[in-house]
Amino acid sequence: MPTITLPDGSQRRFDQAVTVAEVAGAIGAGLARAALAGELDGRLVDTSYRIEHDARLRIITARDPEGLEIIRHSTAHLLAQAVQTLYPDAQVTIGPGIEDGFYYDFAYKRPFTPEDLERFEARMKELVAADLPVHRRVLPRDQAVAYFRGIGEEYKAKIIEDIPAGEDISLYGQGDWEDLCRGPHVPSTGRLGAFKLMKVAGAYWRGDSKNEMLQRVYGTAWPDEK
Repeated sequence: MPTITLPDGSQRRFDQAVTVAEVAGAIGAGLARAALAGELDGRLVDTSYRIEHDARLRIITARDPEGLEIIRHSTAHLLAQAVQTLYPDAQVTIGPGIEDGFYYDFAYKRPFTPEDLERFEARMKELVAADLPVHRRVLPRDQAVAYFRGIGEEYKAKIIEDIPAGEDISLYGQGDWEDLCRGPHVPSTGRLGAFKLMKVAGAYWRGDSKNEMLQRVYGTAWPDEK
């Protein structure tokens, strides 16, 4: 029977374990629609996170700086999914949020063109319209390495191999596409949409000129078109 303490000091008591999304819904329908994540005892978590014990919770929306960061990183995942549905032999590497937007690095047999960016953006909009639920799962490190290596994602496998042994690895998926990520992410792809792909540039794997050249796609993302 968790008791949830909100930022204004008020409390909500529940008869059983409750998700962040359910807490937002208990507060109000508008907040439920706006919720992107939660800050639970100082830690960012997905709206699907189940709270089983007493805790302090702040609902994160697009108005919060953390919400904007989540939108941008989630849009980077949206880009990666779009690229791999169009070019299944492209490998993903890293895709962080940055000031005013995001980027994602890809390993591909040729440089991307402006026409490619148009195709990627069009597919991203299709994925937003599909409103795919975003789901999270956790694997042991060695199992995660084997998983990504098994689907041909050598760069992801190398990234995970650098994580200490024994740590669990979180994966985020939308539809039948999945990526390595710490999270949190928006609840579904339909929560995105105010984005624009800006340019493509070369970038060395891990920033080392001795490594292979990757394709870095830059984009910008915001809570709404305004």
